[in-house]
Amino acid sequence: MLEQLMGKEVTIVFLDGAAAKDGILEEANEQFVKYRTEYQELYIPVSSIRAITIDTKERQRPRVGFSL
Repeated sequence: MLEQLMGKEVTIVFLDGAAAKDGILEEANEQFVKYRTEYQELYIPVSSIRAITIDTKERQRPRVGFSL
């Protein structure tokens, strides 16, 4: 299933709730995932990953404003 995400920009969510964002999924096997960001190359154990997400559309932020 991870083969479909190879080469795409994804977010990896870990079991403790932390996340690695803005990186590209480069390789994956049964034990590790290779994830590259602009600053780091990470080798992440599959057992520490809760989810891998891919953003398909940029979220629009709600407008906050006050009127008189």
